[in-house]
Amino acid sequence: MRLDKASCGNLSESGWPAEQCVISDHDRKILRGLAQQLKALAERPIEEEKAKLWIAHNGLQQTRPVILADPENGWNEIFPWEKTIQCEGEMAGDWEMWLRKEICWAENIKDDKPITAQFCLPYCATDSKWGIHEERIGDFEHGGAYVWKSPLAEMDEDEFENCDLASLIKTPVITVDWEASNKAFEIAQDVFDGLLTVVRRHKWWWSPDLSLSYSNLRGMENMMCDFYDFPDKVHEMMRLFTDGYKAKFKYLEDNGLLYDNSKDCYIGSGGIGYTDELNPADPSHVLLREMWGFNEAQETSEVSPDMVGEFLIPYQIELADLFGLNYYGCCEGLDRRWEHVKKLPRLRRVSVSQWADIPKMSDMLQSDYVFAHKVSPTDIAVPQIDEGYIRGRLHELLAHCKANNNCVELIMKDNHTLANRPQNLYRWVEIAREEIARVYG
Repeated sequence: MRLDKASCGNLSESGWPAEQCVISDHDRKILRGLAQQLKALAERPIEEEKAKLWIAHNGLQQTRPVILADPENGWNEIFPWEKTIQCEGEMAGDWEMWLRKEICWAENIKDDKPITAQFCLPYCATDSKWGIHEERIGDFEHGGAYVWKSPLAEMDEDEFENCDLASLIKTPVITVDWEASNKAFEIAQDVFDGLLTVVRRHKWWWSPDLSLSYSNLRGMENMMCDFYDFPDKVHEMMRLFTDGYKAKFKYLEDNGLLYDNSKDCYIGSGGIGYTDELNPADPSHVLLREMWGFNEAQETSEVSPDMVGEFLIPYQIELADLFGLNYYGCCEGLDRRWEHVKKLPRLRRVSVSQWADIPKMSDMLQSDYVFAHKVSPTDIAVPQIDEGYIRGRLHELLAHCKANNNCVELIMKDNHTLANRPQNLYRWVEIAREEIARVYG
C-alpha cells in the first residue's frame, strides 16, 4: 500500500534515486493535464488577495481571522492511492499526488492557503541524524501505531552518569545525490514547461526537536526523571543536540540548500509564511536570518515550567536567534510556561493548542503575537459531525479573541482520519467562515 509522502503543507523530505527518475508519455500527459488545472487556479485574483491577507496577518495587522486546513493523514482518505493515482511510475505517482492535493485545496477545501503556479521538488538526499537512533516497532511506514526502543534507555544509573555522550551522539551529516536530484529537476522542468515554475523545497527539518530527540534516544519516562536525577547529563545532551542542529543549519546555508519560507510556504506547526519582513536578497541562496524559525517541546507537556525554563528554553533561544522571525509551540499548552517562552528573540507566532488554557492565552497574547489556534481534529473524525457543537466552540473562541484584538488563525490539522468522509473537512471550513462572519462582520 502506497501513501502520500509529503507533509506539512505538501513538503517532501525524500526525493527519488536516479533509476526512478523516468516519466513515460502516459504519465507525462496526466501530469501536464493536472498542471494546467493548477495554473488556471493559481491565476485567480483571489490567490493574490489571500497572499496579501497572510502578509497583513503575520505583520500583526488587524484582519479577519485566517483559516488553514491541512488534513495530513486524511489525504490518504481523500485520495486513496489505488483508486486515485493514474500514473504508473514511482516518481510520477508522487508528483500526481502532490498536484492533486494542491488542486483539492483550491476546489474543495477552500481555506486561505494561497495557490501558486509552482511545483515544489525535494532533493534526493540522506541525513545521518545523531548516528544512533531508536528502534521503531510497528507498522509506522503505513500509518500504523508504533512503539520505540531507545538505545540509551537500558543504562543503569552509574553507566548513564559516566558515559561519554559525545562519543555516541554525532553531528548530523547531509549527503545530496546531485545526479539524481538534478535529473529529477530537469525532468520536472520539461514536463511542466510553460505551466508551472519548478522550485526546490526540501523538508530538511521540522523543528530542532530537542525534547523529541532526547526521548527517542533515552525514553520518555527516563527523560522525565533525568531532569531531576541527572541534570548535568540533560544539559550535556541538549548541548550536543543544539550544536548538532547549528552545524546542520550552517551546512545547509553555506551550500545554498535552504529555501525561502517567507512566501507561499507552510511554516512551523501550521500556518503560511507570507511576510514582507524577511525578503531574501538572493532567492537562490537563502540565509537563516531571512527565514522563519520554529521551536517546540511538546514531549515536555507535563514537565514543570521552571524545568522547561532551565533545560530547554536557553538552547531554544540560541537556535531561534539564528532566524529572522520565530514561531513557537505545537501541541503543548503554553499558558503555564509563557513567561519562559516569550524570551525567544523575534517571536511572532505562538501555537495555542487544545491543551492550553485558551482564554488565558488570548488574554496574554493580545495583539502582540499571532494567535495560531489548533482546533480539535476529533470534531471531524466521526461519520456524522456535530455542526452545532463545532459552531458553538468556534463562536465562543472568536468572540473572546475579538475582545482582545488577537491576530487569530484557525488551523485544522493532526487529522489521523476524516472517518473516510472528506466532506467533513470541507464543511468545517464553511462553518468556520460562517462563524468568522458572524463575529467579525
